[in-house]
Amino acid sequence: MSAASPAIGDRSLTSVQGTVTAVQANYYWVTLQAERGTDPRFEDANLEEVSEDSLRLLCTRRSRLKKIGQQVMVGDRVQLEEIDWTSKRAAISDVYPRHTQIDRPPVANADQILLVFALAEPSLDPFQLSRFLVKAESTGLSVGLCLNKCDLVTGQAQEEWSDRLQQWGYKPVIVSLAQGSSLTAVEHQLSQKITVVSGPSGVGKSSLINRLIPEIQLRVSAVSGKLGRGRHTTRHVELFQLPQGGLLADSPGFNQPDLQCQPSELAQFFPEVRQRLAENSCQFSNCLHRNEPNCVVRGVWERYEHYLTFLDEVVTYQEAMRQSSEAEPTTKFKNRAAGKLEAEPKLATKRYRRPSRKTEKQTLQHLYQDAETSWGEGD
Repeated sequence: MSAASPAIGDRSLTSVQGTVTAVQANYYWVTLQAERGTDPRFEDANLEEVSEDSLRLLCTRRSRLKKIGQQVMVGDRVQLEEIDWTSKRAAISDVYPRHTQIDRPPVANADQILLVFALAEPSLDPFQLSRFLVKAESTGLSVGLCLNKCDLVTGQAQEEWSDRLQQWGYKPVIVSLAQGSSLTAVEHQLSQKITVVSGPSGVGKSSLINRLIPEIQLRVSAVSGKLGRGRHTTRHVELFQLPQGGLLADSPGFNQPDLQCQPSELAQFFPEVRQRLAENSCQFSNCLHRNEPNCVVRGVWERYEHYLTFLDEVVTYQEAMRQSSEAEPTTKFKNRAAGKLEAEPKLATKRYRRPSRKTEKQTLQHLYQDAETSWGEGD
């Protein structure tokens, strides 16, 4: 809050500022930053205390924001009005401009993404990891990588994965949340920033937050023995205050992030490609790095096959979007294994929709009127 802004906690004030830390249905938890111990006005404020210097209110959104289509996301800086300090309620009246925004998970003003994967249980799949990295790179945020459960693999396996990922352009932090090792490096990376934690289910995202913020104690679940992958435990996005400063966003786990970029953009989401293009350039400015002559990207590097698979997917997706915009869609597309898109028939839901009671009543009235008219004509 700027120096000219009103102080939080003054009951005579009509508005304050805060940060949205959780969204559940049509309600929003907004955290207010203040120095509770140095401001005597807080002693009478009936607010939930998040930390020593943070308080929060349960808020709704003004109908005006809904009418203009203004979405309120976790991480938004907002203006609050209609504050009831006793019931700890308020209304969000305005949303300040965002400097970043990602849609899955929906978080505003994030500084970086921390991808969490497990070296074992579930086993680390290079193709899945590559897909998450490309999706994270497409947001434009800084991307960090944390590999958990190092206690389940040998030291040689850890070194091999570390060297392999450095060739991809990433320097992973290898940790064991079960043993609490190497957490200092993670804390340093997260300090004073808004970080989105993402990754597949069951790799330890919630366990990581529990280690970094012990008072949170998020629900965790074991890996499924039959499927060999994790179960979803996080159901919504929420920001948590880190002890050393900064905010951490836990997000629902998913095993297959979608890729919806333009084909010409995909190559820039690979650090290996960016390095090659920085040293030289392709003959054609619109090169897709497949069979074009004098391409400096095409060659022997590990993730080139991943790139070609993702390229086929985004080309197929963009073509499907173009066709759907030209004609009424009769099919829908779903992501399958290995990033393949499959078309399925789209049901005409209006045909099966039950008519409203008002429509049924009007229809009955018309039938009665027609019947009365026919009876009158018969007489």
